[in-house]
Amino acid sequence: MILVIGAGSVGRRHADNLSALGQTVELIPWRSYDRAALETRNDVKGLVIATATQVRLELVTLCAAKGWPFYVEKPLHWTAKGVAEIYDAAGDLAKRSMLGFMARYHPVVQALAADDLSDVYGFSFEIGHDVRQWRQNWSFPDSYAAKPEGGGVLLDLCHELDLAKALFPDLAVQSVASVGHTDFDGVDFASRIALTDGAGRTGTVAMDYLSPVSLRRSELSGVRGLRKLDMLAAEITRDDGHGPQTENFEFDRNDMFRAITRDWLALIADEDAALTPLAPRVSDMRSSSDLIADAWGKRVFTGAAEMTF
Repeated sequence: MILVIGAGSVGRRHADNLSALGQTVELIPWRSYDRAALETRNDVKGLVIATATQVRLELVTLCAAKGWPFYVEKPLHWTAKGVAEIYDAAGDLAKRSMLGFMARYHPVVQALAADDLSDVYGFSFEIGHDVRQWRQNWSFPDSYAAKPEGGGVLLDLCHELDLAKALFPDLAVQSVASVGHTDFDGVDFASRIALTDGAGRTGTVAMDYLSPVSLRRSELSGVRGLRKLDMLAAEITRDDGHGPQTENFEFDRNDMFRAITRDWLALIADEDAALTPLAPRVSDMRSSSDLIADAWGKRVFTGAAEMTF
């Protein structure tokens, strides 16, 4: 039995995928969560945490007490203190648990990670989408995303920040410029993070709730060539100075969820299981989690967006 805590759209997707992969699943809304009742369960082999960011420490603590490997949605927490508390609570269970950065399984990312990126000196990652168009019957003002602690676009769309860290592990945050909203104090609707590393690379990661056209694109500039990525079109264009060459990939968004779930099920069975390259095992994700928390703490609001809900 695998429990999924959180019955929103993400929790339901996890439950459906686990069922499709042959698992017995129980979906529990957060409002029905009863720790005392769960502590008596002996039929559970893993737990998916698909709740708002603010309540994840409680569930990780339960998993550690019961020895249940967990899959926790991203980000782990929005502060360095919160990240540290979750890692302290998880202990060795982190080796058999997964952090939900499923974008690492995108075929474009997998192909890019197989490249030699040592020549890269500059990069940009960007993701944007009008938050009012996200999901049917979903309201931003009533969601976790509208909360000043644990909400906002930097946390919500932090996949690209994690990808930058995965490809260039020594990156550190230099500054963060954010756009807020007059009706949601302390909530960023657009953020641009400046990053550097010890090898002299510089780059930016930008995300927003504002773009009327969905976009998810990146550029990596290297002395041996330019790489342009479009994750929505699932293509990489490489140009070494002799003309662009585009590589296309078969892609369905749910394939990433299935792939990360398979790796997590493999970890439940054996913490030494062979995993997909870049698999976000919790024990390997401390530096990425700390980078995201550091970026959130360094936000400087420079203006306010005009968006009517």
